[in-house]
Amino acid sequence: MKIYYSSSSPYVRKCMVVAWELGLADRIQKLPAAANPVNRDKNIVAVNPLGKVPTFVSDSGQAIYDSRVICEYLNDYGQGSIFSKNPTSRWLSLTEQALADGILDAALLARYETTMRPEEFQYAPWKQGQLEKINSGLDYFEGVAADRKGTVDIGTITLGCALGYLDFRFSDLNWRSTRPSLAKWFTGFSERDSMKETMPK
Repeated sequence: MKIYYSSSSPYVRKCMVVAWELGLADRIQKLPAAANPVNRDKNIVAVNPLGKVPTFVSDSGQAIYDSRVICEYLNDYGQGSIFSKNPTSRWLSLTEQALADGILDAALLARYETTMRPEEFQYAPWKQGQLEKINSGLDYFEGVAADRKGTVDIGTITLGCALGYLDFRFSDLNWRSTRPSLAKWFTGFSERDSMKETMPK
């Protein structure tokens, strides 16, 4: 198995956290990637028309993307329980995955506004709107964090990667200052080997 890899991508990290939790990480070859929304990596485009990471290639040569599909594939391959079969908990964890992914989407759009777009074309209200999405998403998780203690599923894994990305790229956001329950949850979740082994660089 192979994955087009960037250590700084929270979506790649999400896949690798799942792989670590399932005992599959050592079986996945990390392929160098230079994904970029403007100057696309042709090696990735050759197997994924979107040219994005993560892009995964199975042992049979099938290309699989995006992170949500890759994580389901790994869970199925490793016969894991990252995706619950119980309807109530399954739909909750999938919804929380979508919310945490949305936080990441907003964070990337905010980052691209200042790092990719020329200064004369930057639009401050656009970035502010993305930051508001991040904050309202974090407010939701603050309200449920205590109930997620000890839970390792696709929702909590995605949340952990989202918070790690905010620490990595948005340290000035200071999200912990008004969300003590979420901060406490993240401290504990970050002690997992899967999180330690996939820290962004």
